[in-house]
Amino acid sequence: MSQVPQIRIPATYLRGGTSKGVFFKLDDLPEAARVPGRARDKLLQRVIGSPDPYGKQIDGMGAATSSTSKTVIISKSTRPGHDVDYLFGQVSIDKDFVDWSGNCGNLSAAVGPFAIAAGLVAADKVPQNGIAVVRIWQANIAKTIVAHVPITNGQVQETGDFELDGVTFPAAEVQLEFMDPAADEDGAGGAMFPTGNVVDTLEVPGIGSFQATMINAGIPTIFLNAEDIGYTGTELQDAINSDPAALTRFETIRAHGAIRMGLIAKVEEAATRQHTPKVAFVAKPKDYISSSGKPVTTKDADVLVRAMSMGKLHHAMMGTAAVAIGTAAAIPGTLVNLAAGGGERNNVRFGHPSGTLRVGAEAKLENGQWVVTKAIMSRSARVLMEGWVRVPGDAF
Repeated sequence: MSQVPQIRIPATYLRGGTSKGVFFKLDDLPEAARVPGRARDKLLQRVIGSPDPYGKQIDGMGAATSSTSKTVIISKSTRPGHDVDYLFGQVSIDKDFVDWSGNCGNLSAAVGPFAIAAGLVAADKVPQNGIAVVRIWQANIAKTIVAHVPITNGQVQETGDFELDGVTFPAAEVQLEFMDPAADEDGAGGAMFPTGNVVDTLEVPGIGSFQATMINAGIPTIFLNAEDIGYTGTELQDAINSDPAALTRFETIRAHGAIRMGLIAKVEEAATRQHTPKVAFVAKPKDYISSSGKPVTTKDADVLVRAMSMGKLHHAMMGTAAVAIGTAAAIPGTLVNLAAGGGERNNVRFGHPSGTLRVGAEAKLENGQWVVTKAIMSRSARVLMEGWVRVPGDAF
């Protein structure tokens, strides 16, 4: 049996928001993996420990959840008005693919700090003390993200007192602006509501018909009313993730919603496009106990939202889905807006399984079409480990 030595690749393991991922500089990747294709996918899968039929990712950097099975590639940007290009790969845990169809809003918070520390941002843009403004080109969806990164003594400040539900320890706040967040399936900037309606009837064969708001903002998302699908909006992960029939039902709804949104042509295509669209359900505020044991009362949230990610209920909220929530809340008549009390609003605080989060959006009606110029939210980021990852030399 031949024995191929391992190779080592410079990498940094970061937490961004409520996610973790392995970050690479494009130029540090082996040459075959510097371009899209099977070699890149296989390399990133081997780094994370996928595909793993045991679903544990023991032989890699992943931690067996969608929030921790993530990879990021960063490079200096040649695009005018931008500092870096950011490419996100969602690695499937047990199946043989990497999904490049969307962004990770949580890890977006770590892109600016990583880029500064890696020397990818011009030195004159980084103050000795203050805020560095990093303009990021999100290559998956062809959108701009502006990160406001705190700097102390010329270095990225990672520690602080900003608390984020779903993250145990406080850290420094990183404010993110998602510019013109509506995007079509190719990332080219299509209609915010691909069906032309803020609410549709979504027919799902064998399951039923549901009111749905299908929106392209941050990430393509299908919003349903919790009560229409038998939930209250106060559910924690185990209530859904331990129910195989429920997971199958959500995946079927997601597949048919993806067709209505124009993201896929056939239901079968949804199996290799798990990252997008997302499915979420909303409800009016109710009291509940979050996963940490912290009470969330009706005074703490304007609306309750639960969201599915890579086939499971997310433990908190995906950052891109938070952008979709904020955008939908700002537009009168959507299911999110109605559950939050209706009317015009420029921010919303929503309850999720781990607690609450506030997100803002600037929406306006232009020529009969809703336009959102930007969505704003705060996250935090921290380097967990830096050095090299190792993979067998014949792994890609």
